[in-house]
Amino acid sequence: MLYWKIFLAFFIPGVLGYGGGPASIPLVENEVVSRYGWMNVQEFSEVLALANALPGPIATKLAGYIGYEQGGILGAAVGVFATVAPSLIIMVFLLGLLYKYKDSPKVQRMTLYVRPAIAILLGLIAYRFFAESQAQIGWIQMLLIAGSSYLLIERMKVHPAFVILISLVYGGLFLG
Repeated sequence: MLYWKIFLAFFIPGVLGYGGGPASIPLVENEVVSRYGWMNVQEFSEVLALANALPGPIATKLAGYIGYEQGGILGAAVGVFATVAPSLIIMVFLLGLLYKYKDSPKVQRMTLYVRPAIAILLGLIAYRFFAESQAQIGWIQMLLIAGSSYLLIERMKVHPAFVILISLVYGGLFLG
């Protein structure tokens, strides 16, 4: 039963997470935090930060780690397989069909209509992370880290992985 839950926790976001790994993050968070209660928001945000700092697709890293935490090596394998299974199925059966109609105005509109929903989902998860951070470290630290991250990424063009690493070191030294 545990492995079936791990499979569903990552298969459903894999099916519904149209737009890639970042689009599936709020869905994964919903499954592992709200539905199954395997983590709280703080733990999920820490795993997400670490996963972002490492190379590779975010969804598989989350699935591997969370699956391992819940069910050991088999849980990690089930989680990673559940994450890639929807894409594998779609690639095998539907990619030819989609590629045939990729220039269709309906297909292009469908893609445009999905983007606002993804933006809202990412905004909601960002709001939850801000609220949790404010509760844990206070407004001043949260605004300092958020403002510094914005300046480093947007103004100074520092790669986000380095910003996450800097934040981890800062948190370990000054907030731990």
